Amino acid sequence: MTKTRGSFKGKRLFKSKKNRMIAGVCGGIGEYFDVDPTLIRLLWALITLFSLGAGVIAYIIACIIIPEKP
Repeated sequence: MTKTRGSFKGKRLFKSKKNRMIAGVCGGIGEYFDVDPTLIRLLWALITLFSLGAGVIAYIIACIIIPEKP
């Protein structure tokens, strides 16, 4: 039995509409993992600082790839 995209019943990652500061990426990740979005934002900022800006590029890519919550 093959699963089609419409029959997938698992957890899905979406950008948050209620926990958004810029685009809702960190809020969506926080909702997905059931963690406070502030911790995700802080972790993302630290990764950005220590990776010499790679976190900004990762955020832009995540903003493009992760869909809005329907």
